[in-house]
Amino acid sequence: MAWQRIEVVIAGEGAEAFSEVLAEMGAISTEVGDADEGTVRERAIFAEPGADSAAWRHARVVALFEASADATAAVRNALDRLDLRALDGPRSDTLEDADWVAVTQRQFAPIRAGERLWIVPTWSEPPDPQAVNVSLDPGSAFGTGSHPTTRLALRWLEAHVRAGDVVLDYGCGSGILGIAALKLGAARAVATDIDTLALDAARYNSRVNGVALEVVDAHDAIGVASHATVANILANPLRVLAPVLAAHTRPGGWIALSGILAAQAEDVIAAYAPYARMRIDSHDSDWVLLAGRRGEAPC
Repeated sequence: MAWQRIEVVIAGEGAEAFSEVLAEMGAISTEVGDADEGTVRERAIFAEPGADSAAWRHARVVALFEASADATAAVRNALDRLDLRALDGPRSDTLEDADWVAVTQRQFAPIRAGERLWIVPTWSEPPDPQAVNVSLDPGSAFGTGSHPTTRLALRWLEAHVRAGDVVLDYGCGSGILGIAALKLGAARAVATDIDTLALDAARYNSRVNGVALEVVDAHDAIGVASHATVANILANPLRVLAPVLAAHTRPGGWIALSGILAAQAEDVIAAYAPYARMRIDSHDSDWVLLAGRRGEAPC
């Protein structure tokens, strides 16, 4: 079965409403991206809880319709309804049906996350069978190794986890960090999240990897005293969680924080100052990882 794919560029602030109207008019799916991507006008947007809403200056909206639909008319009607103007397009083409499972799988290849750590989809062979290989497929929870913040946390774990350590992954998503910690030699790893789907994903991924990751609700993590507490969330919740993460970390233990843009680092460092002297440990693109030992706070 073939599909119609139609593309139009509009002012960014109208993209969300435009996508909603296209869905009402029969669009099977819509995708919004920065029309200025790859130019000097490209604008990176990093959204997180509490942040003001933001939009690209120019948005490229791509919609998918059934072959029998009048997709061009739907786009023009949506523009008229919202009093929007097309800056480019609309342009349409045909998207042939395919084995979308196979297409999706080809997009996710093994990822090297450190010197000896690989993240490998279950349908792929490990590039290095002797490496530390974590089996993980894209799923319902964040953390596949493809995002810079996850790679930063994985590289930090590879460098710092020691045999016998207790590791706490706070905000575990897929469970990738706790699983990696166990495969790197930790004696115990506890993964916690407030999202029940994330907890289910972490339990499933733990079974796939044959490790005993302890997956618990955040309220049930009380009493965990870790040698290393790792959190890959976002800057705002990490600031709020400073006393909680510090309380879970034994004196002299490590706190490692990812999900932080370089411009946000100083604010997060200040939030942890009563508990640890946090420093920028590493960076990837615009993201940084902060790390420090519990009890190293300045007097």
